[in-house]
Amino acid sequence: MTFNPPLDVEQCQIGPEGNRLHRIVVEPCQLSISYEATADLRPDIERPREVGESQASQMPPEVLTYMNPSRYCESDVLARFAYEEFGRLKPGFTRAQAICDWVFEHLEYTPGSTTSTTTATDVLLQRTGVCRDYAHLAISLCRGIGIPARYVSGYAVDLQPPDYHGFMEAFLDGQWYLFDPTRLASTLGLVRIGVGRDAADVAFCTLTGSATLLEKNVWANLLEDPSCLSKNPAVSTA
Repeated sequence: MTFNPPLDVEQCQIGPEGNRLHRIVVEPCQLSISYEATADLRPDIERPREVGESQASQMPPEVLTYMNPSRYCESDVLARFAYEEFGRLKPGFTRAQAICDWVFEHLEYTPGSTTSTTTATDVLLQRTGVCRDYAHLAISLCRGIGIPARYVSGYAVDLQPPDYHGFMEAFLDGQWYLFDPTRLASTLGLVRIGVGRDAADVAFCTLTGSATLLEKNVWANLLEDPSCLSKNPAVSTA
């Protein structure tokens, strides 16, 4: 990561998952921030139908918080709806995928249709949103039916138009499995930046004071054969 003009940067890890934080103090100026990295993804890949659900009594303590409501994911409000829609489905990966499929089929992806205060309940009522809204609703429905789920901020290979991406993970059979309710990217091409209860925990940038974004460019390119992204297995990279 580079800054122009150069700045002193404090780096630390925060939260139970160890998300990286870079804290800077900037005097009035035009600031440019650049970041470049190569991610070596080594996913665990399973057959979806073979992945079941974890019992709450057997979950690691750090996972239990992802069963609770959070600022943008009101799973307590949506629990009844979740059980009515998905309670009779086979537990496991297929049920979590069915929730993501429902979100994809019932929402319209519309940039600018939501704000930084839009919650999962708002999205369910207005039936429109962007990637973070899709993820928040899917997370809420998973939690509402007893599946731990968390928000992931990251990159997505070949995302169009190129941008940061918001998706989710569900805790199944002792592992975190990736899901993208927008279907804008293959789960094999998702790169995690940070994880949290919802987007409030893993914002790409948090500001105090006044600032104006002049320009943003995001790229995520695959260094291998792109045909590997055509598969749609159960993928875990946590």
